[in-house]
Amino acid sequence: MNPEAYVDMAATESTHWWFCARRKILGCAIEAMDLPPDARILEVGSGTGGNLVMLSQYGKLSAIEMDASARELSVKKTNGKFTVRAGNCPDNLPLADERFDLICMFDVLEHIDEDVETLTTLRKHLAPGGRMLITVPAYPWLWSAHDDFLHHKRRYTARTLRHTFNRSGLHVDRITYFNMWLLPLVAVARLKDRITLSKKSSGTATPSPLVNSTLHAVFCSERHMLKRFNLPVGVSLMGVARVA
Repeated sequence: MNPEAYVDMAATESTHWWFCARRKILGCAIEAMDLPPDARILEVGSGTGGNLVMLSQYGKLSAIEMDASARELSVKKTNGKFTVRAGNCPDNLPLADERFDLICMFDVLEHIDEDVETLTTLRKHLAPGGRMLITVPAYPWLWSAHDDFLHHKRRYTARTLRHTFNRSGLHVDRITYFNMWLLPLVAVARLKDRITLSKKSSGTATPSPLVNSTLHAVFCSERHMLKRFNLPVGVSLMGVARVA
């Protein structure tokens, strides 16, 4: 990922509406899994550590991040509470024979050329009954400077994400779009980036407090629907899978 993006992420992920609402949505998804009290959880691609505290509420947490500067920012942000190991997907993961009840990748898979190989490798580190929780950006037609700035390799559809899971030897429990209500707003912002030939997404900065809180409330409200049914469209995709 662009080194500048890590700096932006570290500065905004504790307050920006998108990060905050996504954490609440993901927390609800994890709660629905009914993990054991001593669940072993791994976050792959933990970035600057914005999800570590949230994930640690659900079990014993391990984390892997490839970028040294991101790991350093993560340690500072969490006051050294968590150990984040260095590693790359798919072939350089420092896991030996470790097994996990939950493996998470939150907007990471789209950065990796070898997405199928990565999930195939991680599948081998799932404990019996263990699951993967994955989020990725949706719709190739939304591609813009935002994706270039973040060094994305692709955006997914529900069909292509399901195909990626299946090719990795994983059984899909659920695939749903999310961030549905704000899809029109995001589409307009991405179109603006294309028209202005912007080299950096217009949506990375934290907006004014009023706008930030409003967008957070709108996005976060989807967690109630996601408890009951899948959403048909959205800016992002969430998938839950297990060993086939």
